[in-house]
Formats: sequence, structure tokens, C-alpha cells
Amino acid sequence: MNVEILPNAKELGKAAAVFCSRLLKQVMEEKGSARIVLSTGASQFDTLDALTQTDVDWTRVEMFHLDEYIGLEEKHPASFRKYLKERFVERVPLKKGHFVNGERNVQEHIETLTREIRREPIDLALIGIGENAHIAFNDPPANFDTKDAFIVVDLAERCKKQQVGEGWFASLEEVPKKAISMTVHQIMQSRVIVSCVPYQVKADAIRALFQHETTNQVPATILKTHPEFHLFLDEESASKIDRKLIRE
Repeated sequence: MNVEILPNAKELGKAAAVFCSRLLKQVMEEKGSARIVLSTGASQFDTLDALTQTDVDWTRVEMFHLDEYIGLEEKHPASFRKYLKERFVERVPLKKGHFVNGERNVQEHIETLTREIRREPIDLALIGIGENAHIAFNDPPANFDTKDAFIVVDLAERCKKQQVGEGWFASLEEVPKKAISMTVHQIMQSRVIVSCVPYQVKADAIRALFQHETTNQVPATILKTHPEFHLFLDEESASKIDRKLIRE
């Protein structure tokens, strides 16, 4: 695990974008194209904004995203398809984008997504970490055993509160109960994983990440077992960890 701590979310986003752009350029030099996975949520605002301003040749990049609520229309402010199209896809000349769509026949859609994502390895996955230490919508206790690429999950209460807290929904009752999520197994197949985790509300999750060995009760802990895991924090999200235990 490589850890970098930046002064604030804006600087975190810039640093992560520089790292990711260099990696993508290297990958494209080696094989001509690249495949990425992108996260959503408030914590990714600055990273995605900075990434769209890099000189990556996006015409050679294929994108997947992590998850989507079941039954939520794309026009809803909380839709992750809407989020990614507005904050990323419409701002770069992307080769192709694969969106999780919770309005379709769920099983058929999962089968289609699985075929597409498994055609070639994912070169870079930007994986956010939730307030309950979830990755994608794999809330604790996360399923570490399935080898599926995408599954239907029930959203935990803490996860729903995060969505309300970030302003995507007006109340807990409005948050959908289920979502389609990329699995922990599929995330871990990525060649490089980058987690951008700013803000004070993530401090407890980051502390848990450092304090615990691999456990599905703290899903993000599994990222520490990945050979190319890069964690970008800001001073707020890193405020509850012992700096002596990490190398910045």
C-alpha cells in the first residue's frame, strides 16, 4: 500500500490525477489502449475534475463504473449514470463507456456487463471508500467469496445515511433499498487500484482501514492486499491515523 497525504481535497484531486494520467499514458504506450473503472460520490469531485484536465488521449480509453441504484431514473440527481456523464464522459472524448443501469432487466444487464468487463483486464480502478468503509456498494459484511463480476446488494442503513448526508436524497425513505454493485472480487482483479478519500467524514473509515486486518466487516481492508494499491488522503481524512505507521 502506498499512501500520500495532501493538504486538502483539491490538492488530493490534482495529485491523484497526475498519478493516474501518467499510468494511463504508460499503459497506452505498451498496448495502445486502456480500460478504467470510475467511482462516484462527493469524494470524487476534485479527482474527476482534475483528471478531465489532463492530456490523456481519452479516445483510447474504455470506462466502466461501479454501481447504480435499482429502479432509479437517470434524470434523478442521485443517479450515478447522470453523475459520470456530466462530470466526466461529456467532458472528454472517451472511446467507450459502460454504465450500470438499474432500470433494465437486472439479470440480463449483469450478464452483459460481465461479458464486457471480462473481455480484457482493467488497467486502473478508482475506488472510493465509504463512511462505513464500503467499496462500491459492498457494505459490511461484504461478500468476499463470490466470483461474480456484479451482484445485487441491499444497502445498509449507514450507507443510506451517507447518501442523504451528501445531499443526493432528501430523506432515508427516498434512498432505494437495492443496487447493482461491482463485486469485491472484480475490483481486486484490476491491475492498479487508486482510492481518493478526502474529508473529515471519512476519518473513521480510514482509521478502521489501518487498524484492522482483512475483514468483510471493514470491506476496504481487502484493498491492502492488492499489490498495486495507492491511497490518496487529505489532512481531514487522515486526522485519526498514526502517521508513524505509514510512509507518506
